[in-house]
Amino acid sequence: MSEKWVEQLNNSPQLGEQPSEGTSSDKNKARKTQELNSVQPENQLSGGLLGWYAAASSNSIKQGEPYFFSMYNEPLIIYRDKDSRTKCIKDLCPHRGASFRGGEIVQGELVCPYHGARFSTKGECTNLDRITCQHIVDSNYKNYAKKIHLYQYPCVEKDGYIYIYYSGKAQTNIEEFEIKTNLSDLEAESYGCQITEYKYEEVIVDFKCDWARIIENHLDILHIFWVHGDTIPDKDVSRNVITSFNQKITRDKRQIESKYNHKDKSKGEFITIKFIPPGRILIYKGELETARYVQVLDHIPLAMNRARVIVRHYRKFLTNNLLTKLIIFKNLQQRIFYKVFSEDYLILRTQTFNHQMGYIEKDNVKLLGEDKMVQYYWDWLQSSISKDKPWLLHPTNENTNPVHLETPMLYPPENPKLAKQNNNQIVIQVILRALVPFGLILLLI
Repeated sequence: MSEKWVEQLNNSPQLGEQPSEGTSSDKNKARKTQELNSVQPENQLSGGLLGWYAAASSNSIKQGEPYFFSMYNEPLIIYRDKDSRTKCIKDLCPHRGASFRGGEIVQGELVCPYHGARFSTKGECTNLDRITCQHIVDSNYKNYAKKIHLYQYPCVEKDGYIYIYYSGKAQTNIEEFEIKTNLSDLEAESYGCQITEYKYEEVIVDFKCDWARIIENHLDILHIFWVHGDTIPDKDVSRNVITSFNQKITRDKRQIESKYNHKDKSKGEFITIKFIPPGRILIYKGELETARYVQVLDHIPLAMNRARVIVRHYRKFLTNNLLTKLIIFKNLQQRIFYKVFSEDYLILRTQTFNHQMGYIEKDNVKLLGEDKMVQYYWDWLQSSISKDKPWLLHPTNENTNPVHLETPMLYPPENPKLAKQNNNQIVIQVILRALVPFGLILLLI
């Protein structure tokens, strides 16, 4: 990572700042913008829909295997170079515009399946002499060769996440990227949580629905009593104990936080939810610095009606690896995760349909007092959509070839394959553990 890029990460300006140079008209516009910003309340989120996303888990990016995904319809790839550093590029070979699907990674270099063009970690083509005949190329060959360069996005690997800075405009020279938001604003550490002190379980889930509806669902903590009461292993969460809470919401430029306390003061706090734009949610109980568990959910807008969520449950209990393996803790946790998201799925898909049909309007839906955090979220979302216009950066229409949309989604609940494999592993492990006593008896005999 270049010194210039590090400096941008550490000293990036807030969204809305204007350059000091320009025409008189530009200066007037900048002055008006600054005046608007100066009177903007301190509790308004400054981040929009463009910026840093936890786009993948480190476990998903294998050496020698390209990881294909998308952001706001734009097809992208994350891969590891020869030094195992992660790179994020647009899935577009700059030679003839082919996809890298079907290609490979050789010695850390990405290879196009169409003509075999290989690209270095800096995005430069390293074997033009192998993909074209120099003697029939005109005198501008060297200048042409300089233009064969991958389109990239800034990419940082930290704490088992692959973060990308998504602006919707990939560039051939990553050194010139202008970073407008701070990565630290997204990290749990900047809010007092020492993630390295925790163990965690992880699942990745795929949905064919509007990604914003998934975020809304996760901000609505009260639906868990009705929808997930029989799944979540907590006696205080079920349809039979639905209760009301005192809700305290705090906001600043980085986050919206909602703390729920039981009205029966003897029971104390129920849960706290923190929304950090553009797509991260933290859920925990107590103070974040000392919480026994912290759930982190990262929402990735793959395309219209396609979304991915990385779910992690960090914990300070059951940290002994041998014990957790003995009680099959990982598989049992994953089974709960998969079941919870499957229970939400039909609701999310039908909400998406109703929203796209225009049925979810102010006259048709009535938010309650408990929905205040959802309202704050939608206010931010609508403002950010108007400002950033992310879905207009790579728009599709009825004539767009659906090749990327036809690619099967990998994870439950859309693809139940992994959930079935996990359930089978639980059954096998239980049987093996049950057979151990019989094996010992046979040895003694």
